[in-house]
Amino acid sequence: MLNTTQLECFLAVANHLNFSRAAQELHITQPAVSHQINTLEAELEVKLFHRTSKSVRLTLAGHQFSQYAREILKLTGLSRARMRQWREELPQRLGLGCRNFLVLRALRQPLAKLRSESPGLLPVLRQVPSASLDHLLEEDDVQAIFTMQQAGPKTSRRRLADCPVACVCAPGHPLAGFEQLTLEQLNRQNGRIASCPPPLYSQPFSEVLAQALAGRGPDRMLFCDSLEIACTLVESGYAFTLLPDLPGARLPGLRYIPMPQFQPLSFGALYRTGSLTPTLKRLFTLLEGSLSDPQP
Repeated sequence: MLNTTQLECFLAVANHLNFSRAAQELHITQPAVSHQINTLEAELEVKLFHRTSKSVRLTLAGHQFSQYAREILKLTGLSRARMRQWREELPQRLGLGCRNFLVLRALRQPLAKLRSESPGLLPVLRQVPSASLDHLLEEDDVQAIFTMQQAGPKTSRRRLADCPVACVCAPGHPLAGFEQLTLEQLNRQNGRIASCPPPLYSQPFSEVLAQALAGRGPDRMLFCDSLEIACTLVESGYAFTLLPDLPGARLPGLRYIPMPQFQPLSFGALYRTGSLTPTLKRLFTLLEGSLSDPQP
């Protein structure tokens, strides 16, 4: 297929009628110019120049093609300029990923502050399961993911907060009167626990939830397709659930009862090593401050 290098070489030779001068203008070697002309003629299946040891001149086909070559290069240059302008006018995008909507709740306040500081910034939020989220970070579709998992071989981690494990229930639920709870106390209760597939949680919390589910019969469990569904059932009083008590992500009107037998879980952000931009660093700082002093 035709390429711009072939066209530039053709027009330079057509202008100078000399391969050496064309090569000097293009800052390439004369054999390179000759190669481009030969491949161009082969693709077009016509001779563009009459060449002798003493002179070079355009053929009739060469004269005709010179008009097309100039138009093609002009259109190519215009297209590049338009695409450059389009890129410059696009808002700066910041891709952020998480597994569930509770993290999105925690992001509201820091994103609002970042918007006032950087009006040209446009966050792109992705809520996807675990495996897909890691892939998005690897492919640079998102620049950071918020999770409790640890950094991998090609990622770095910024710790943002420690999250105690809590039993979450409606105010009228039988568990609502406890100030703190143990797994043994949960197992003695006849209430149902709502849970979601493991990819919707970070691995450290999935291990905690697995302990709470162990030994419970199917009549005492409600398996939900999403955390939104699980929390809706909790708000309606049909079930309780366990959640990391992420500051700034609490659902209003619910009771969060600590379970001190579990160590707090480390919540943080993963990003590709060496790709911590000033914007991303600023968001981490704002989020860290928000999580240490959450607003109601």
